[in-house]
Amino acid sequence: IFVFSEGSNLTPAHHYPDFRFKTYAPLAFRYFRELFGIKPDDYLYSICCEPLIELSNPGASGSLFFVTSDDEFIIKTVQHKEAEFLQKLLPGYYMNLNQNPRTLLPKFYGLYCVQSGGINIRIIVMNNVLPRALKMHLTYDLKGSTYKRRASRKEREKSYPTFKDLDFLQDIHEGLYFDSETHSALMKTLQRDCRVLESFKIMDYSLLLGIHILNSDTKEEEGENFQSSADTKRHGGQKVLYSTAMESIQGPGKSGDSVTTETTNTMGGIPAKNHKGEKLLLFMGIIDILQSYRLMKKLEHSWKALFYDGDTVSVHRPSFYADRFLKFMSTRVFKKVQALKSSPSKKRCNSITALKAASQEVVYAVSQEWKDEKRGILAEGLSYASLDEEVLGSHHHPDLVPSTPSLFEAASLATTISSSSLDVEEHYQHDRPMLCSS
Repeated sequence: IFVFSEGSNLTPAHHYPDFRFKTYAPLAFRYFRELFGIKPDDYLYSICCEPLIELSNPGASGSLFFVTSDDEFIIKTVQHKEAEFLQKLLPGYYMNLNQNPRTLLPKFYGLYCVQSGGINIRIIVMNNVLPRALKMHLTYDLKGSTYKRRASRKEREKSYPTFKDLDFLQDIHEGLYFDSETHSALMKTLQRDCRVLESFKIMDYSLLLGIHILNSDTKEEEGENFQSSADTKRHGGQKVLYSTAMESIQGPGKSGDSVTTETTNTMGGIPAKNHKGEKLLLFMGIIDILQSYRLMKKLEHSWKALFYDGDTVSVHRPSFYADRFLKFMSTRVFKKVQALKSSPSKKRCNSITALKAASQEVVYAVSQEWKDEKRGILAEGLSYASLDEEVLGSHHHPDLVPSTPSLFEAASLATTISSSSLDVEEHYQHDRPMLCSS
């Protein structure tokens, strides 16, 4: 097993006399598989009893990629240094998965070594980020750097090329839009994962992003065809927990049942929109996390920084790499849907304007009513004053209004009432006692 013949997807039986098969940290990886709900029989059936499908490798690492027939697992060949680094990473990786099983980091299910003919082939089994059931109209490998981050001509000639950062900025310069809740959950997950990688001194990782443009006519047909083929190939109807993009960004408060019902129609993708308003399904995951900032990487960054801007080079110290990665994702790639739709903001502005106008009308009506009332009081006061002058011959008759100048001086200082209205209040304080205080 795990020995692949050239030009064939089948795994031929091994009959080499010096063939050896070795597994690393079996207890740790068994715990990881149990954590994600993978049954031992289903796991062995997926990677051993069904033909594997070879995938193209867009990178320059030279690794081989295979996907299982049930579309759940990726099998990747790794170098000796990467296998050693993963073993050193296991204690911290174990603690991180215990605290947070919902993550966009790779989920490692096994590390093995096949020895045959004096050659060691080390392979790891991981979760599959991009399902084959839905066509990925666009696929990007994003690092947040701009130095030579454009797909090569050879890569563009493929049927399903994988583009890079500069291609994304050119093709989708407006970014991808989410609702506020989804955007917040996604960015929190990315921030948490990047801080974990920074604590492990890991850099040069990527966000693998697959974009499926929804089409109501073909979506149901593709989903039905995939379900029928998956049911016939899967042994026992295996479903890996927390393996889809939507499950990875949702908080621990939601149960597995609610997650399953929410993601049934979307195949686990995250709903989004582009600047054209087209509905999308996004599938994503952080990949290539087995690159630590060792001596060779430090020398590589120093050498490239002599000729180019050091901040644009993909190889950089872990803290700077994480900050640049998060900044690129939050400002250039993922955005809130409010930035796309202008109508809600206009409605809010109109509602605020209407509210201000209504409040001004109310204030104006109250002030107008107060002015009218004040004019009536003044007119009434003048009529009574003229009556006093004609009949009594005095404006300040003690029988009509008692003279208390000290109280009125205090009231005028406290309420800053004009002198014209004060004269009226002197005459009719006993008729309107609340008017003076208000």
